[in-house]
Amino acid sequence: MPDVQHISTYIHRAPEDVYAFASNPENLPRWAAGLASSEVKRDEGVWVAEAPFGKVKIRFVEENTLGVMDHDVELDSGVVVHNPMRVVPNAEGSEFIFTLLRQPGMSDAQFAEDARSVEKDLQTLKELLESTAE
Repeated sequence: MPDVQHISTYIHRAPEDVYAFASNPENLPRWAAGLASSEVKRDEGVWVAEAPFGKVKIRFVEENTLGVMDHDVELDSGVVVHNPMRVVPNAEGSEFIFTLLRQPGMSDAQFAEDARSVEKDLQTLKELLESTAE
């Protein structure tokens, strides 16, 4: 069974605010540098961006009221990586959770680096949303 790491951060904003911002692919370059290092554009039903590791196609689940933002990232090689992502209520704010799934052939060092990248992105999201809180 592949390794799994749940990476989360508390954001002092309502879950619906966090969801509205984080589920919009056009906002990815503002907080998800590990995925989108350029403008994210819609192209033939998918979102396309330049990532640090090449061009990617991103497909999010349909908009929902459950805080689910799962998305698939298709690499240039055709490999598709599934990324479970959620926002849930937590006290006066939200818990933002990203489930990192170890990919086949990924070394311990690569998996750890992936986790650090996700942690950095979630910290950026937290800082951005908390600095714009009303």
